[in-house]
Amino acid sequence: MADLILNVDFAPSERPRKKEPGNRKHKSFLQRRRALERRGVLKQKQLPPPGRGPQKQPGPRGGGLRAAGAAGRNPEKPNSIQAKPCPKANGPASITRSTGLPSKPKTTARGAAKGNQRAPGFPPQPSKLVAIDCEMVGTGPGGRTSDLARCSIVGYQGDVMYDQYIRPAAPIVDYRTRWSGIRRQHMANAVPFGKAQREILRILSGKIVVGHAIYNDFKALKYFHPKALTRDTSKIPLLNRKGGFPENTAISLKRLVKELLHKDIQVGKSGHSSVEDARATMELYKVVEAEWEQHLMLNPERE
Repeated sequence: MADLILNVDFAPSERPRKKEPGNRKHKSFLQRRRALERRGVLKQKQLPPPGRGPQKQPGPRGGGLRAAGAAGRNPEKPNSIQAKPCPKANGPASITRSTGLPSKPKTTARGAAKGNQRAPGFPPQPSKLVAIDCEMVGTGPGGRTSDLARCSIVGYQGDVMYDQYIRPAAPIVDYRTRWSGIRRQHMANAVPFGKAQREILRILSGKIVVGHAIYNDFKALKYFHPKALTRDTSKIPLLNRKGGFPENTAISLKRLVKELLHKDIQVGKSGHSSVEDARATMELYKVVEAEWEQHLMLNPERE
């Protein structure tokens, strides 16, 4: 009796996969879409671009079509950040991208020429220098209060920039003619103090002002000029040294001019001339101008 051989396959048989439940719905959706397209119901913006369907790209949730649209806007670098425009070359210093440090602003030829007009330690420009001298009269009880009655301002070359008789606000008790040279008739057409003060301060603004015992002139003007822009020839030891006087002693303008300039001023009985005194003060300053300006630059804390 022949042996009976059974060929039994115990491997589980593969069952046919069920169609995905979404396929039928998708086909139905496409059929309705085509019908609507043929009828012209769908708007143009709802239609896909010609010859190109929606592209899906892997990405975070909510990517899909949105990511594809972003890639279409910038296909080369979808995540690139546009660089901000650099600030103007002649504006504030910009920050370099490589070092992160502020870059130096570009200097124009005009700016370089303006900045190099005068090196430190040299005398200031003549147009920036003026000399002032004032004459006072006595007001108040006993005429003991000094009020401005004349003011003269000259330029570097001695040219008169301002010279006016000034009427004080208070009544004049003592004209002090022997020293001031002021008389009653000078007050007839004198400029009121308020107006004169505005005119004088406009001239002095931004200037280096030279004077002898100049604090008295500023006091009469009711004004304080910046100390860094003030040159008082009564307080320049170098002038005293050149004239053979003690350095720390206030010497009169008349004596300094006689010794250093070999001139006589403030002579006669008609009183002082504020124009003559202002010119003499400027000439004294010129004697030590370069040395004194260099001294001030090297010793700013003392001034």
